[in-house]
Amino acid sequence: MNLTDPIADMLTRIRNANAAKHATVAVPFSRIKESIANILKNEGYIVDYEIKEEGTKKDIVVTLKFVDGEEVVKGLRRISKPGRRVYSSVDNLPKVLGGLGIAIVSTPKGVLTDKECRKHSVGGEVLCYVW
Repeated sequence: MNLTDPIADMLTRIRNANAAKHATVAVPFSRIKESIANILKNEGYIVDYEIKEEGTKKDIVVTLKFVDGEEVVKGLRRISKPGRRVYSSVDNLPKVLGGLGIAIVSTPKGVLTDKECRKHSVGGEVLCYVW
């Protein structure tokens, strides 16, 4: 299956698994999706992720996080899409929910959160919001 927007597919799979209260969700592997999963883990939105290989197929298995039966990820929103790319300088980086959420940004220094971008003084393509 050929996907037009693999990052949006990953976010939708996580959103749907969260709503259905699944413990894990599998996403086809790519390095940028692995970077996004790593940020979600470091920020405490997911428990962990693992890369599984079956022959030539690689998947990222994301273990979702729940607290008292309530999902930790309340929302995921794709910002920059293939039809409309959204770039932001370090001065204009968005604050998601006044700093309670994070924006994931693809920069020349790698995939970073909005807070890390401000610390490193670098802008880039705003991939998604997580809250």
